[in-house]
Amino acid sequence: MADVAAYAGLFAAAFLAATLLPAQSEALVAGLLLAGYMPWLVLAVASVGNVLGSALNWSLGRGIERFRDRRWFPANALALERAEGWYRRYGKWSLLLAWVPIIGDPLTLIAGVLREPFPVFLLLVTIGKVGRYLVIAAATLGLE
Repeated sequence: MADVAAYAGLFAAAFLAATLLPAQSEALVAGLLLAGYMPWLVLAVASVGNVLGSALNWSLGRGIERFRDRRWFPANALALERAEGWYRRYGKWSLLLAWVPIIGDPLTLIAGVLREPFPVFLLLVTIGKVGRYLVIAAATLGLE
């Protein structure tokens, strides 16, 4: 039962880490790997949670445009314009960097605002996020 709780906690942490909420999952991934949990399952659970969190951002981006002028809106017009300009400049390939702290989460939201097709979004975000967790696993377990 402790294994289920550990994996559920990892999923939740990875999911939240991919949303606009301040969280991170890398230390938990490394800790579970060092504790002897199955590497393939740790990587799969963390990756699925993290990609689904990014998909939530994309979904929010699809519908958030209509709230841009509201007082409670979390980003000002300048920040949104800057993010949109960056995304337009670098295009869909920038989604490979969705795992990068600070820029990755807003990037996935902007991809939704700019109507990036979901299959393309999902493929590129998954490649980046799985790659990041593979690097963490390799560094944690000393793999070459």
